[in-house]
Amino acid sequence: MPDDSSHKPTMVTCTAPVNIAVIKYWGKRDKDLILPVNSSLSVTLHQDQLKTTTTVAYCRDFEEDRIWLNGKEEDINQPRLQSCLREIRRLARKRRSNKDSTSDMSALSYKVHICSSNNFPTAAGLASSAAGYACLVYTLARLFGVEGELSCVARQGSGSACRSMYGGFVQWKMGEKDDGKDSLAEQVETETHWPELRVLVLVVSAERKPVGSTSGMQTSVETSKLLKYRADSVVPGRMDEMISAIKRKDFAAFAELTMKDSNQFHATCLDTYPPIFYLNDVSRRVINLVHRYNSHYGETRVAYTFDAGPNAVIYTLQDHASEFVQVVRHFFPAETNGGQFLKGLPVASTTVSDELKNAIGMEPLPKGISYIINTKAGPGPRIEEDSDLHLLGSDGLPKNTV
Repeated sequence: MPDDSSHKPTMVTCTAPVNIAVIKYWGKRDKDLILPVNSSLSVTLHQDQLKTTTTVAYCRDFEEDRIWLNGKEEDINQPRLQSCLREIRRLARKRRSNKDSTSDMSALSYKVHICSSNNFPTAAGLASSAAGYACLVYTLARLFGVEGELSCVARQGSGSACRSMYGGFVQWKMGEKDDGKDSLAEQVETETHWPELRVLVLVVSAERKPVGSTSGMQTSVETSKLLKYRADSVVPGRMDEMISAIKRKDFAAFAELTMKDSNQFHATCLDTYPPIFYLNDVSRRVINLVHRYNSHYGETRVAYTFDAGPNAVIYTLQDHASEFVQVVRHFFPAETNGGQFLKGLPVASTTVSDELKNAIGMEPLPKGISYIINTKAGPGPRIEEDSDLHLLGSDGLPKNTV
């Protein structure tokens, strides 16, 4: 734990990644502990393109716990936030009492200020809560000197946040115990395992989704028979197949499983009563585009997946990324032809053949896609050593507010 020798705040800043599931988590068997009805598996995206940054500070002069998200103060008493704060403080007390019975515990009673920001749209189906809670837990742990397994703490903030505690390819094992102690994230392969894999985030809408994941999945648990069938009879086998495909770097198998699981997740949403619609017309056009593109080449070159929102996440290999970006650009022409349509990793310039355009055979839809983020698998949370990157000033208040 950092030294608190003065009345100045002691602070730590960390970053954490977004993860995009290829085998989806949808439904809790325990709402309080956030225990899932099935296991899931995701790819951690690179923080150079998508990340949450969080600064946490404590000080004896702080009068209350406070939190700011993207420049705006929010309610610190949100139950899931409190769960994470309470658990990290408990672990810190346990560690300090075990380590040295004479050590100073006073800092653990100090109030904290938390400031967090995303470099991507919040709550638009881009896994912002996963990155946010992973970052919060990791930063609190570094500030209070907590070490060891933290995914079970992150899970109590947002289920999928446990997968953002690791880089590369990560599974969340559903576990069997009632107390959730075995419901943990585990790295399947590191971020360097499959360097050719590319991830294209097609931002259809940056608006807040109409039905949040928490309320949506609870309605599914209560009303969808397909959800139970999926959890009991489909996902266990798919998890084994997906882990095998990743370890073999078998893109065709990985892609087919990814698309089938995305489709079944959204079928479960439709099977919910009343039904939940996360996909929109643009989303469905992207699905058709992918299947027609693959059909033209007689092999699976690209795969789509959709979380609880309309944005498409495309998995492909580096050799095909540049052409598919141009295909998206052709069939979803941007409002302006500036360079900001593609963000993130650059792609080589290429042209789309008339033969491919005709094979796809869709009418272009202007402004259907706002922009594309090109990224790849990346590492888990990390600490920022540069104090200039702190989001809180020396007074413990945000440097930037809305």
